[in-house]
Amino acid sequence: VQLQASGGGLVQAGGSLRLSCTASGNTVNRLNMAWFRQAPGKEREFVAVVRWSGGYTYYNDLVKGRFTISRDNAKNTVSLQMSSLKPEDTAIYLCAAGSMVLSSIRDERLYKTWGQGTLVTVSS
Repeated sequence: VQLQASGGGLVQAGGSLRLSCTASGNTVNRLNMAWFRQAPGKEREFVAVVRWSGGYTYYNDLVKGRFTISRDNAKNTVSLQMSSLKPEDTAIYLCAAGSMVLSSIRDERLYKTWGQGTLVTVSS
């Protein structure tokens, strides 16, 4: 499976962006799909995840209520709708796919397939 992230860009604080991650090479219908981000000089952090069935989502408290993750298994895509963006949301956003139990769904070490990332810059 290969993952291709897109949709990043420059936006003013308070604005919105929608990121997409498209899988190719194989289906991701049975894999959990997540977004992580890495800001300059900081460690990579978990943002959001949607379980393979689409029936469970989980968010980092920093983005809860502002970001929405969704997936379309028919199109092999996962999206991240980001609203009320803040300068501290500036980072490279990476999508990832993996299979793990629910209790470990935020553990980046268990995601075996990663996209190349897309840069989101939020200006103040």
